[in-house]
Amino acid sequence: MTTRLDRPVTGGARSGASPLGTRNTTGEGTAEKHTVRKQTIEKQTIEKQTAGEASAQPGATATGNATALANPSATAPVSGIASATAPASATAPGTASAPAIAITTTPPITTTPPTTSAPPTTSAPPTTTTPPTTTTPPTTTTPPTTSAPQDSPVSVSSRPVVRSVRPLYVVKAGSATLDRGGIHKELADLVARGARVLLVAGGATGIERHYEAIGRPMPHLRLANGDSVRYCPPEEMTHLVDAYERVTLPAVERELRALGLRVFTSVAARGGLVTGRANRPLKAVSGEGRTLVVRDHRAGVPTDVDVDGLTALLEAYDVVCLSPPVADPAGGAPLNVDADVLAAVLTGALGADHLRLVTGTAGLLTDPAVPGSTLYDAYPGEGAKYAGGRMRQKVRAAEIAMKDSGADVAITGPHTMSEPSGWTRFWRTKEPAADLGLLTRIACVPSVSRDEAELAAYLAEWCRERGIDAHVDEAGNLVATRGGGPRRLLLLGHLDTVPHHWPAEWRDGELWARGSVDAKGCLANFLEVLAHADIPEDAQLCVVGAVEEEISSSKGAFHVRDRYPADAVVIGEPSGSGTLTLGYFGLFKLRVTASVASGHSAGMDAVSAPDHLIDVLGRIRASVLAQAPDALSAVIDVRVENGRERGTATGILNFRVPPKADVEALRAAALGHAGDDVRVEVLRATPGHAGGRSSALVKVFTRAFAQAGIRPRFVVKKGTSDMNTLATTWHDVPMVAYGPGDSALDHTDEERIDPMEYRTARTLLADAVHRWFALSDLPEGSRR
Repeated sequence: MTTRLDRPVTGGARSGASPLGTRNTTGEGTAEKHTVRKQTIEKQTIEKQTAGEASAQPGATATGNATALANPSATAPVSGIASATAPASATAPGTASAPAIAITTTPPITTTPPTTSAPPTTSAPPTTTTPPTTTTPPTTTTPPTTSAPQDSPVSVSSRPVVRSVRPLYVVKAGSATLDRGGIHKELADLVARGARVLLVAGGATGIERHYEAIGRPMPHLRLANGDSVRYCPPEEMTHLVDAYERVTLPAVERELRALGLRVFTSVAARGGLVTGRANRPLKAVSGEGRTLVVRDHRAGVPTDVDVDGLTALLEAYDVVCLSPPVADPAGGAPLNVDADVLAAVLTGALGADHLRLVTGTAGLLTDPAVPGSTLYDAYPGEGAKYAGGRMRQKVRAAEIAMKDSGADVAITGPHTMSEPSGWTRFWRTKEPAADLGLLTRIACVPSVSRDEAELAAYLAEWCRERGIDAHVDEAGNLVATRGGGPRRLLLLGHLDTVPHHWPAEWRDGELWARGSVDAKGCLANFLEVLAHADIPEDAQLCVVGAVEEEISSSKGAFHVRDRYPADAVVIGEPSGSGTLTLGYFGLFKLRVTASVASGHSAGMDAVSAPDHLIDVLGRIRASVLAQAPDALSAVIDVRVENGRERGTATGILNFRVPPKADVEALRAAALGHAGDDVRVEVLRATPGHAGGRSSALVKVFTRAFAQAGIRPRFVVKKGTSDMNTLATTWHDVPMVAYGPGDSALDHTDEERIDPMEYRTARTLLADAVHRWFALSDLPEGSRR
């Protein structure tokens, strides 16, 4: 029997056509489905951790007795159940010889069930523009594919994911958590931070309420190991879908809309958003204790995700909420799947940045009888020995996500994501030595610009555990300090990385990860030195992990400049453990828009908007370079819009200008090209900065190099760093940049750091900090 999914999805849409192609409430027509590509999910070999998850043989057809639909009080169908000790032909459908199966019904709950009438049809979600394609994620070494059993969890294929500039959270919350309500505000907070949110809703409580409301007993199967699972023959899937669409999903939408959020909710089967593979026939135990083979149990695992459709929805709505079941591409009733595993598969398929599996306990407990026995850190294969009952599926889901994505993964609770003491973090790679632990963990937490909050919170907690005063400031910066004296040395690193992270891993003795060089290695060293330094009574050592260093805003550095004065500054940027950077080129950044009257490009002497823009950019570039011949320039973005009356083309023109360049002269040269059809905007005009080798700060580093037997290089780099931002007002404060790693690997798919390079830089930095504090006089340039 095939169950038709003919109820509408619910969602607070903006406007436009639905990308899902849902059926109407009468089932008399089907909206046109938009064409989407599907991301194929490959098999993955992970040991099965729960009983009753055996997958179906390819092409197996579920069978069942349809009389239960007409008579809800009828006992469970027996046509899909056979004795394990008898040939399949020995059990004919509907015959008295079919063995009876142990059926249990869930006792009625005391909570008054909500109205179960179908929710009203709402406006269809808008058709949204797919986010611009960005550079594909780096290729990483993948373990050789092995033949996996059909019930194994799934992994994402290597097709590149079109990534949004906004971070993506996948959050799985069960009915008990959703009923408490606090999680909805936490989701709203994520949206307020600029994140996209995909909520996967569990439905155990909602299913119970729905079954009670319709007066239908809930069938269960008793497994050989004593566990009991919900029995889902084809005719039962209709009621399961009803429970999600009439109880669980409307409640989620109602709560989130009350917080002012745009919400889309749907079962994952709707429109083929997620499809799956049916499990193998299931072994159960009859009421008489006989072993039975159940062939019509509609359970499975997710295998395919409509990446393009979900990406469009995530751009159109603040929160997208999916729930089981998933569609079966082979036909037949939808497949019930575990919601935690569904969340893990979605995390891998969509290239999510963060996965949170919210539970009713304080994370994974090492002793279920002790509520405070949280296991704070787990590595692959370690969590399963502490997991029992439903927690086994959460650990299983965490393992799937660790293998298939670069997301940071945590089981959190009780019923919240906001309490760090209730988190079990799953780390995909283990440090080869204890002193590399912080570096490894920092690298495992994605922190692309504007998505630094998770890393900042983790590091603040790391500091507090070591007695360091730490907080996250108004800008989102990590601020950690020791000592309260008047002499302040500032170690300024940055939390963010460029886009396209991948699963961090120790490979061939090196840590491969986005940000391992630029500049998480520097920040990890700063914090390790802070934790172990001897701070004199008259001094203070402050570490700041700034946000948005990798983008033009430099939000974190401007906040530091205006609020945290210091007597000397070490910037955390990689140049290698044997190099000290004395300065950087500045940044002069323009947005240039050229417009022309609309017309046919085949006209005589026709000039298009891009033509006009190219000409203007060339003239501006020549004028600026005439003022600063050593500057470097590049057009880093071009966009074209064709209006009814005028066409426009906009380009972003970047200049890296040497420290001696007169930025005001550059500004005048660029703005001189503005006119009626040309608009020139100065987005950034930060001068270059270079300090000499005679400052006290450079001298203490020079002595530290000598102590380590290193003959240093002193350089002025043609990139730009937060040093330039501070130098706009901190005119007499000595500054250098120092950090481990090969800067040629910055922003590349080959980014990796050698542990000996990291250790050498840490030892040398610690020595330099000690020497600076040992100076008897306050260094020149004091800001106090």
